[in-house]
Amino acid sequence: MTMPAIPDRPASYDMKVALVLQGGGALGSYQAGVYEALADSPYLPDWVAGISIGGVNAAIIAGNAPENRTAALRDFWETVTAPTAWWPRRPDGPLADAQRKTAALAALLFGQPGFFVPRAPLDWLGTVQPTSYYDTGALKCTLERLVDFDRINDAKDMRLSLGAVNVRTGRFAYFDSAEITIRPEHVMASGALPPGFPPVEIDGEYYWDGGLVSNTPLQYVLDYIPRRSRLIFQVDLFQAHGRIPGNLEEVSERDKDIRYSSRTRVSTEAFKLKHDARHNINELYEMLPDDLKQTAAAKWLYDFSCVTLMDLAQLIYRPGVPQGPCKDYEFSRATMNARWAQGRADAYTTLAASPWLAPREPQEGLRVFDVMHDILVAACDDEGIGDIRRQGSNYP
Repeated sequence: MTMPAIPDRPASYDMKVALVLQGGGALGSYQAGVYEALADSPYLPDWVAGISIGGVNAAIIAGNAPENRTAALRDFWETVTAPTAWWPRRPDGPLADAQRKTAALAALLFGQPGFFVPRAPLDWLGTVQPTSYYDTGALKCTLERLVDFDRINDAKDMRLSLGAVNVRTGRFAYFDSAEITIRPEHVMASGALPPGFPPVEIDGEYYWDGGLVSNTPLQYVLDYIPRRSRLIFQVDLFQAHGRIPGNLEEVSERDKDIRYSSRTRVSTEAFKLKHDARHNINELYEMLPDDLKQTAAAKWLYDFSCVTLMDLAQLIYRPGVPQGPCKDYEFSRATMNARWAQGRADAYTTLAASPWLAPREPQEGLRVFDVMHDILVAACDDEGIGDIRRQGSNYP
């Protein structure tokens, strides 16, 4: 498939670039496809932040030389998925649906290679009960094989941030290579979703998946001091907009989408309002005469101001057909490849449009773009929303 051309990045657009990766289990191969496109563009990130499977992808990206990152991502996703040879793959229909369900059931019963395995029956007979259904020791071995942690900690060319939650305090925590030494345990803690996966001990504290509190590290990247003007690619795996469910399976899938996307949407909207306010406070402060700038009220307001500019490019996994409530633990090789290809195609389409190169309104501290959403809206306008519903598309 021929991808659209990406326009040159003008020297005047000198923002730093960050990549923010949401959690979503097996859906994470979409993020790998997005990164493959970014690696072929003039917008290579210098900071990558992730939660859960987004944290695993982020660690693989940061822990490899630029020329090896896509291959390392491919290695990981081919390690943790298995080819399905029982029947040919079809894009939709009952046969493909049966294959997806079979792959998800296999993950529940047998785990995934290089990732997790069910605990042995004898584990449940001791006086000390396990705190998870699966053991993730295999993931540590996979991370040690694919991630150069010395490279991450030497801060060669990319910063890594991973979100988790402290089990004892319930407080959110970030493991940031700019502040601490990152180890495999930090990556595993970010993806330790209970009760499936066990908590991970780090320096005497236990941590679970950061998605329990926030499924995206966007706020951490936007709020980190000192701030830098940035173009942020936010790659989400659950969509806020979607089909009206037609059966109970679609109800369960839609419920999961809304649960995991709602906090992301609210966070994005709130930060846009906050950052626009910061930007405008700074503009107003500069208009004040010198005597007013010295007042306590003016100084208090100035502390909330910010001169940085932010552009947020959203890339959201929007499958063309319902995938069921088990989509985030459906690890078949064919589905992984399809998600990867969609991420790559969506990213190329977004990069080809490069809406962030358009002139900025003076009052805009943060601009938000979703090129694929705009394309779907145009399709709805052209074909009629009823037609889109009948075709099964996840219209906006």
